[in-house]
Amino acid sequence: MKLKKVVINKYKSFITEQVVDIESSITRLVGKNESGKTSFLEALAKFNYFESDPTFEFNDTFDFPKNEWKNFQKSGEDVEVVKCTFLLDEELIEKINDDIGEGVLSSKEVSYGVKYKNGNTFYLAANEKKYISTLLQKYDFAEELMKELDRANTVRELIELCKQNEDANSLLAYLNETIIPNAFDWKNLIQGYVAKHYIKPNLPKFWYFDEYYSIPSRISLNKMINEQTDAEFTKEEFNTAKALFELANIDIDELKDADSFEAFISELEATSNAITDEFLEYWTTNTNLEIKFEIEPLIQKNGNNQIVREDKILNIRIRNTKHRVSLPLKNRSKGFIWFFSFLVWFSKIQNANNGKYILLLDEPGLNLHASAQGDLLKFIEEKLSNNYQVIYTTHSPFMIDTTRLHEVRTVFDSMDPKKGSLISDAIEEKDSDTLFPLQAALGYDIAQNLYMSKNNLLVEGPADLLYITVMSGVLESNGRVGLANNITIVPVGGLDKVSSFISLLRGSKLNVVCLLDSFTDQKGKKKVEDLIMHRIIKEKNIRFFDEFSSIEGNYSDIEDLFEKEEYIKFFNLAFHEYDDIKNEHLDPNTSQIIKQINKVIGKTRFNHYRPAYKLTQLGVSTNDFSGETLDRFENMFKEINKLFL
Repeated sequence: MKLKKVVINKYKSFITEQVVDIESSITRLVGKNESGKTSFLEALAKFNYFESDPTFEFNDTFDFPKNEWKNFQKSGEDVEVVKCTFLLDEELIEKINDDIGEGVLSSKEVSYGVKYKNGNTFYLAANEKKYISTLLQKYDFAEELMKELDRANTVRELIELCKQNEDANSLLAYLNETIIPNAFDWKNLIQGYVAKHYIKPNLPKFWYFDEYYSIPSRISLNKMINEQTDAEFTKEEFNTAKALFELANIDIDELKDADSFEAFISELEATSNAITDEFLEYWTTNTNLEIKFEIEPLIQKNGNNQIVREDKILNIRIRNTKHRVSLPLKNRSKGFIWFFSFLVWFSKIQNANNGKYILLLDEPGLNLHASAQGDLLKFIEEKLSNNYQVIYTTHSPFMIDTTRLHEVRTVFDSMDPKKGSLISDAIEEKDSDTLFPLQAALGYDIAQNLYMSKNNLLVEGPADLLYITVMSGVLESNGRVGLANNITIVPVGGLDKVSSFISLLRGSKLNVVCLLDSFTDQKGKKKVEDLIMHRIIKEKNIRFFDEFSSIEGNYSDIEDLFEKEEYIKFFNLAFHEYDDIKNEHLDPNTSQIIKQINKVIGKTRFNHYRPAYKLTQLGVSTNDFSGETLDRFENMFKEINKLFL
């Protein structure tokens, strides 16, 4: 069964009814702190928690919205706090159809609602008349009896008719022995039968995990045996520690009374090895780690040398195999402890065979570094969602997959006491603060996608990109050498920004070549050289290429690779606000075409992008350029391509 929809009402901050569509694999709840994300997961956990735990049971005293609770108490009415709609899987539908007949159950969806006071409600449709007609076909009754029994419209009517005719005793026995005891005592007994016999046992159980379930680094066996929890050993920590012992199949009483611990240590280490292997598959931050267990006898005496406390402590230590040192688990990062504890707690249901589970993760990986959150997201998407539906909350952009924004639901506290928390699809959300993690994730993804190629050519601006793209295409169309297809052009906005781009790219195993108009910007060049000198980047992965170093003549800008008449043509077509510039207007004592045009128009700078953009609109070919221009660009492309070999 797959959870398809949740309706939540009158639970903590959810004052008005909220209808939430649930994805078949992962549903991601995004919202600010105190928006109601955790409350939503709590309500689902209480709907059908995976084990008996009073913490996860509805209690209107604590759960009903506080400003309405008194009126609720006085009214004597009840409220359906959570209703879940499930889609039955084909295997279960086949079992039901084989039992009660094809088409008796009229929908593949069923709903189940939980109220604060008076129990639960099933919502499903079953056609009793069709069931009766299908059932009678299995019996070889006389025609007259068959017609008599077929008069029944309900199973209760059928039972009464069977009682009136001894020839129908076999059918009566079947109904009394098979249907009645396995059905809820509803008016429609077939609905009651399907609900009790098929739906209720197969309802998915909800498994909840948050940061409070961290496993302690020192576990007292006395506290485990006595189920003693306190400020130093919380109930959540107890549950996770208990999961560890159950996972290792260790009897705590036997361990406490044992004189030798080798067998128990062996069991624990075998368990830890399995967890470690799974842990390190997705924990790429540090793979040189091992989980170790030690059992420490603890004897405390008073001043009279009398034993006042005798206990055994299970110590969990993390060994770094690279540095050959170990530390208590508590001395590791919070993110590490969370991930390890999660795997222990998760293993509790992973090894269980008593039903299907839906995983509820509240702010998973909150204390993890961004890259480790990426590991966790990969674990959720590649591992967990293959076997479980997952619903998790987050406000971290690194826990959002921008290719799956349709799986995001936003949670927003309206601040209106009559509305409370609201849940909607991401595309419907209007609150900018709520949307911020999505915007940040999308922005980060866009930034990453600038470098889709292993080989990246950094240029100063978008004009350079257009000139390179157009001229490379012109040359290639005539069978000459253009820029290699495996090179991505990335405009960075000037040499002074090149160092920032390169620094951010370090560790990404990308090859980068800087194509610079000139080396006159010594300050920008020095920034990049400093990165190489301090080994922030490796010189073999980053190279300068002065586009004019291998070209005969006096050139400074990419525009100078064109003949002056060619570039003046692009300029005149792009700038109608100036009189057409002609070759004789230019200063022969100034080599750079850009500086010559600046003198003519009386400005220190014009928009270099406009002539480049105009070039892209002209549909040019080799016939539009001199042989010298084509040679200069081809020589530049040959040199650039060499640098990536």
